Amino acid sequence: MWKLMKAIKGCKRIQSCFTFAADPDFLKNDIRVKPDLDAHGALGDAGWYCVRSILWAADYELPKTVIALHGPVLNEVGVILSCGASLHWDDGKIATFHCSFLSNLTMDITAIGSKGTLHVHDFVVPFQENEASFSAGSESWFNELVSAWVPPPSKHTITTDLAQEVLMVSEFAGLVETIKVKGLKPGNKWPTISRKTQLVIDAVKASIERGFEPIEVGN
Repeated sequence: MWKLMKAIKGCKRIQSCFTFAADPDFLKNDIRVKPDLDAHGALGDAGWYCVRSILWAADYELPKTVIALHGPVLNEVGVILSCGASLHWDDGKIATFHCSFLSNLTMDITAIGSKGTLHVHDFVVPFQENEASFSAGSESWFNELVSAWVPPPSKHTITTDLAQEVLMVSEFAGLVETIKVKGLKPGNKWPTISRKTQLVIDAVKASIERGFEPIEVGN
């Protein structure tokens, strides 16, 4: 994994997608479609995972601007059911994402660097509870007849005895112990990452509301 991350460190392009086809009851009654409960809708739910994955691939560097893509779908009370955006950095890096409550279950991220490419197809919830997989290519090219890749992307599977939800609770419990039992100050890792994610989410929503204008991301 370290060699892979080194290969995509000079990241050029990132694409992320998280969609699921919600049933009629969800689209009518869930808190994520209520303007007084979660006004960001699909952007604040599925879109959060997309933006977080993009920031991870970008080493948590905030983009300079975001531009919402044309064609978002809103419900009758103005809550986002489907949308997308592009994110732009000063160094020329670009990311795009799509999130939706209206399309088949999909959880993809692709990160493309100058010498490597990473693909993950289940980055939110793994296909299997006890394992997750990814594929990676490094300095790939064509064979002499341009009929195959050389070398082909490698496939990797990571197994675990504990589901990610258990690990999340364990991480949270450790943070609580650090503060309440050991008397230490809380770290700023997770608050910083969460704030950066929300800054991008808010900028995308502002871009939609302002007719898809570019919006600078605050610090």
